[in-house]
Amino acid sequence: VSRMSGSAGIQQGSPAIGAAGSAPAAPGAGGTEGSGATVGSARIAVKKAQLRSSPRPKKLEKLGVYSSCKAEGACKCNSWKSQNPPPTPPRTDQQPNTVNLQDPCRSCSHTLGDHVTHLENVSEEEMNRLLGIALDVEYLNTCVHKEEDADTKQVYFSLFKLLRKCILQMGKPVVEAQESPPFEKPSIEQGVNNFVQYKFSHLPSKERQTIVELAKMFLNQINYWQLETPSQRRRRAPADDAAGYKVNYTRWLCYCNVPQFCDSLPRYETTQIFGRTLLRSVFTVMRKQLLEQARQEKDKLPPEKRTLILTHFPKFLSMLEEEVYSHSSPIWTVAVSVLPGRPPLFWNPAQVNTTGSTSVSGGNFTYDLSPLPHEETKKLRIVGDIPMELINEVMATITDPASMLGPETSLLSAHSARDEAARLEERRGVIEFHVIGNSLNQKPNKRILMWLVGLQNVFSHQLPRMPKEYITRLVFDPKHKTLSLIKDGRVIGGICFRMFPSQSFTEIVFCAVTSNEQVKGYGTHLMNHLKEYHIKHDILNFLTYADEYAIGYFKKQGFSKDIKVPKAKYLGYIKDYEGATLMGCELNPSIPYTEFSVIIKKQKEIIKKLIERKQAQIRKVYPGLSCFKEGVRQIPIESIPGIRETGWKPVGKGKELKDPDQLYSTLKTILQHVKSHQNAWPFMEPVKKTEAPGYYQVIRFPMDLKTMSERLKSRYYTTRKLFMADMQRIFTNCREYNPPESEYYKCANLLEKFFYTKIKEAGLIEK
Repeated sequence: VSRMSGSAGIQQGSPAIGAAGSAPAAPGAGGTEGSGATVGSARIAVKKAQLRSSPRPKKLEKLGVYSSCKAEGACKCNSWKSQNPPPTPPRTDQQPNTVNLQDPCRSCSHTLGDHVTHLENVSEEEMNRLLGIALDVEYLNTCVHKEEDADTKQVYFSLFKLLRKCILQMGKPVVEAQESPPFEKPSIEQGVNNFVQYKFSHLPSKERQTIVELAKMFLNQINYWQLETPSQRRRRAPADDAAGYKVNYTRWLCYCNVPQFCDSLPRYETTQIFGRTLLRSVFTVMRKQLLEQARQEKDKLPPEKRTLILTHFPKFLSMLEEEVYSHSSPIWTVAVSVLPGRPPLFWNPAQVNTTGSTSVSGGNFTYDLSPLPHEETKKLRIVGDIPMELINEVMATITDPASMLGPETSLLSAHSARDEAARLEERRGVIEFHVIGNSLNQKPNKRILMWLVGLQNVFSHQLPRMPKEYITRLVFDPKHKTLSLIKDGRVIGGICFRMFPSQSFTEIVFCAVTSNEQVKGYGTHLMNHLKEYHIKHDILNFLTYADEYAIGYFKKQGFSKDIKVPKAKYLGYIKDYEGATLMGCELNPSIPYTEFSVIIKKQKEIIKKLIERKQAQIRKVYPGLSCFKEGVRQIPIESIPGIRETGWKPVGKGKELKDPDQLYSTLKTILQHVKSHQNAWPFMEPVKKTEAPGYYQVIRFPMDLKTMSERLKSRYYTTRKLFMADMQRIFTNCREYNPPESEYYKCANLLEKFFYTKIKEAGLIEK
C-alpha cells in the first residue's frame, strides 16, 4: 500500500489469497488493496508507453527539463528543475508537458533547446531509456511530497537524486549500498523450499504437489507484501531490533518495492535477496492478516481453491512458523533434497485410506490432505463419519491462535498445559536448549565448558544426596551428554544421560532445574526436547532410577514401573542406586512431543465445537402436534418435527434388526461370504508373532476372521455396529502395519469393498 496516506495503522493491503498475486499499490497511487495497486502500476506503464511513442521533438522537450545546459562552457545550469523539490507539487502551468524547446530555462537565460544538443545523435532506444528515468523522477518527486514517514521520505529523496543524476550523466542507476543483494543466505525462498523437502518429501506426489502449491502461494505473498515502516514497528514492537529492521526496510524499498513502479531501477524479489531475519520480522503479522482475510473472503474464493486456502494453508503456516522461530531448525543451514534427521513426526504415510488420500498430523493439528473437491474421487463412506464439510467449517473457526490459545502473554490460563509457558519463552528466544558434552578429541570450547560447570552446580544443589565428585565425573564424562536449559546465557537446568545405541535405550542419570526457576514448565519441556532428540537418533526407550521425590515427575512424563526393555539388555549397563525405583518410558516416533499438549488442546477444541453444534440441534424446540385435536388417530413417527434431526430412521434398511435370530443369521451369512473371498487368506487367523515381529507393539487391538466367528457363535454381536467395527478393525490394522505396496495392503482394500457390498445387500446400511 502507499505510505502516502499517513495512516498510523499497518496498511498491508495484500491481494486476495486465492489470486495469483497482484502487485501492491504504487507509492502515491492511493490504493489500499491489490486492485488499486494494479491500477496505479498500469497507469505508470501506460504513461511511459505513450511518451515513448511520441515524436522526437516531444521527447527532447521532456528531457530538456532534466538535462544540463550546453550553451556555454561557463553555464553551470544542471536543468530546468535543478532546485530541490518544492514543498508543494508544481502548478499546472509549470508542468513539464506544457514546455517547448524555445522556452527559457528557469535556472539560466538559455533556451531548453540548449539543454538537449547532446541528444541529437542519440539512438531511439537510449532516448526511450532516459525518458523512462525522467518519468520515474517525476513520480518519486510526487512521492517525496506526499510521504509523511521520515524514513521512507528519505529513501524516496535519495532515489530521486540518483535518477536525476543518471539523466544528467546519461548513466545507468546503481543503488549505492554497503552490501549488494543477496543480503542473507539461505534466502527466504530457499528456506521455504528446504522446509517443504524436510517435512513433506515422503508424501505421495499428489499430496506433495498440494504442499508445493501452498509454498508458492506463500512466497508470492511475501514478494508483494508491504512492510510496515520502522516507526510503525517501533510502536507495535518496541523491544525488537529497531536498527536492524530499519536497514532491511531501506534495502526492501530500494531493491524490491520502488523498482516495481520505477522500472529504471533494478528490481529483485524479496524472497530471493532476504533471509530468515526479515521473515521473522513480518511472519507473525503477515500470518494473522492472511488468515483473517481468508476468512472474510471465503465466499468469494472459487470452489477449487476454498479447501486449499481455508484448511490446508493455515496448517502449512503453523508448521512453517515453528521452523522460522526455532533456533535449531535445519532448513536455514542446509540446502536439502531430503534433510536427514528424525522420521516424519508430523505426517504418517501409513494412514492411507482406500482413495489414496493421506491423513496428516502436523504442528498444532491433525488433519486430512485428501484430494481437493474438484478431483473426482469416490471415498468409501464409513458409518459414523463426520461430513468433511462440517470438519472444514469447524477447522476454519479454530485455526486462529488468538481465539484458540489466547494471545501469547505471560498470563496463561489455569488450564494451560504445564509446558505452555516454556514453549512460548523458547519461541521468543528467552530460553534455549542445547545438547552438550565433554570431548577428548576436540579442543575444549570455552562456552560449553562453562555450561558444563553450570550444570554440575545445578545438579549438586538440587541433588544434595549425590556426591559432588560423582556428579562432576559423570557430567564431564565424554560418554555422557547433557540437554542443557539456558536462560540469559546461564544454565538453569538440564538432563544428563548416556545413550546405548546398540542396546536401543538411554539411561537418564540426573534431571534437575534450579529451585528459583521451578514450577514454570521447564522440566516438562526439557523432557519433551530430550524425547525428540532421541527419536532423531532412533532410540525409543528411556530408563532411569528415580528416588521418592522424583517418581511423581517421571510419571507425569510418561514413565512407569512397567519396563518394556528386556532385562538382559540393560542389566550390567546402567547404574544401580540403593532405595531408588527403576522406571522406563517408551517413545512413539510419530508424536511431536514438544507440541503434543498443543495438539491435544486443538483436538479437544474440535470435539468441543462439534458437541456444541450437535447440542444446539438437539435443544431446538419444535411446536407441539395439533393434528390429534382434528381427529387424526395415528401418524408416522418420522413426520414428528425434529425426529429425523436426532438421527432416527425407520426400522428396515440402514437400521438394526430387532430379532436377535434374524441378526445372527444375517451376520453369519455375511461372514461366510467374506471368509470365502479370494483375498481373505491373510486375515483368517490371528497374526503369529514369529511371522510379524513387533506386530503387537504396533497394533494394540488385533482382530481376525477366526476371532469374529467365535464371537458370532457366542452371540457377542448384539448389534450390526459391533460386527462392522470388528471387521473394519481388520482392514485398519492391516493398513497401519503394512506398506501400501504390499500384497496384504491390497487384499485389505479389495476385501473391504466386498464386505461393504454384502452389508448393503443385506440392508444393514443404506446403498
